[in-house]
Amino acid sequence: MTLASRTTLTLIATLGSAALLGGAFAFQYIGGLAPCQLCLWQRWPHAAAILIGVVALTTGTRGLLWLGALAALTTAGIGVFHVGVEQGWWEGLATCTAGSISGLSTADLLNPAADVAAPVRCDAIAWQLLGVSMAGWNVILSLGLAAIWATAARKA
Repeated sequence: MTLASRTTLTLIATLGSAALLGGAFAFQYIGGLAPCQLCLWQRWPHAAAILIGVVALTTGTRGLLWLGALAALTTAGIGVFHVGVEQGWWEGLATCTAGSISGLSTADLLNPAADVAAPVRCDAIAWQLLGVSMAGWNVILSLGLAAIWATAARKA
């Protein structure tokens, strides 16, 4: 039985991060679930993994595959922290539980009629499947992607 080639594994890992990032945007823009600060942080490593995958696929640079694994592990790590905040295992960051006034003008701040969106809390689970939150699914799937990246990097 032949295992998938390095190129195939790299493509799978790259498309996996693209699918997770696309899913996050779909939940936000189609499903109306605004992301919290930690949700946004979990997106950046997926974007990096996509870029790394594209460069690795076009150049054949094997060392980049370890960077792809690191990107997947990074988003999984942020996700573990996020799950802990959601479950009350530890405190979140100050930006996770309080609204930010960045981007608001002085007039908006002083206008009681101004429509300012409520802050999205990192410690509130907005959606879950089978008892696992989006952050939890990101951890599970990202660890799988990290394993695919590492397998691709070890291929001859």
